[in-house]
Amino acid sequence: MSDIAAQFNTMLIKSGFQEMPPNGKFSSIGNFYCLPKSFGEGIYWIYGEKNLFNIKIHDFYFYEDEFFDQESLNWPESLSITYYESVSGEEIMPYRRLTAGCIKTFFGGQHPYKAIFHKNIPIRTIGIEIMPAYYEKYLKEAFPDEYINPDEAFREIDQANDFPEMVSLLRKIWNYNGDGMAAKLFFQSKVFEAVALIVEHNKKSPERGKVRISSQDIKSLENVAAYINDHYNREILLDKLSRIACMGTTKLKITFKQVYCCTITEYIQQRRLSQGENLLCSTDFPIEQIALAVGYSNAGRFSRDFKKSTGLYPSEYRKWAQQKKINKKRYNKSFCLEKFLYKLLKYHLLSLVLSRAEGKYFDIFENPLAFFYIIAIMFSWARSERQGIFLWRPFYGTE
Repeated sequence: MSDIAAQFNTMLIKSGFQEMPPNGKFSSIGNFYCLPKSFGEGIYWIYGEKNLFNIKIHDFYFYEDEFFDQESLNWPESLSITYYESVSGEEIMPYRRLTAGCIKTFFGGQHPYKAIFHKNIPIRTIGIEIMPAYYEKYLKEAFPDEYINPDEAFREIDQANDFPEMVSLLRKIWNYNGDGMAAKLFFQSKVFEAVALIVEHNKKSPERGKVRISSQDIKSLENVAAYINDHYNREILLDKLSRIACMGTTKLKITFKQVYCCTITEYIQQRRLSQGENLLCSTDFPIEQIALAVGYSNAGRFSRDFKKSTGLYPSEYRKWAQQKKINKKRYNKSFCLEKFLYKLLKYHLLSLVLSRAEGKYFDIFENPLAFFYIIAIMFSWARSERQGIFLWRPFYGTE
């Protein structure tokens, strides 16, 4: 296991993930982790190259909304770029809805990233993360006369919906399933290619100057956001928001995007879609009714925006969420049965041990009840191991 892979192994174990053997879905030279069945289902795959870079694939979902705080995990300093194929949730500080189909950049160890991921919805992402040893030393030594620190190029991307070359590259990583030397060369080449695309993308992007925003203007923008949060399901006119902010429409649009990292229209859409998610999960209202309730004039537009944001159509989202609730209930029932059997076995064996202490001879195979308990527990344990989970762990030390 490489230096960087070992570091992330510690973080993942701390976060509740469990190591598992390769399952054939992704390259076997990476490390595989799974969520315990009490939290969710799916795979976290990571491949690390020394202390230079790592490549990560997420393909899992949680049973409950999960809060992610990069700072609490002591995330190492790094630059990363990730493609979101499917996701549902919100970033915190500033608030911004997590959107499927986009490219995002992150900065580990510099600006702590916080987000909430919504329950029961698949998190499918592919990302490349380069470390200081790669972009401050390795690249500088490889290209001494042409070296450009890629930090600014990563920051310029932030969140992009128009970077098809990067989407194609990251999807190739998802679909690659080689091993050995060929796999190592493949991943190294993709990291090189990704950095090249980012630098080239930055060259082609027009320079965007930032407007200095006063504290009074920030308070005015907060009033605008609060108004949108309360009235997102109605028609919201830019002129009205301009009067609330006491700004001209041009200044309002520029400063709002700078503070909230999205346009006013995108912010309104995010609020509508977030409420649409809640209604799809918590009610059986028809999709047409939900679309109208959150501010859309027709269900077709709501479905298109929802698909673009989460990677799923509303009907798929509802079906997925409801199916996962059923699976969780089944798991909880199975978990309780296994715990009950374990307790019965523990107390029955205790009684047998006490009988032996009193001089009464026993053979466990002549005690059908104890024998039945052992067979049931062993069958349950074997089933759990095949699924990559370990249900016995919570039993130790319990009564």
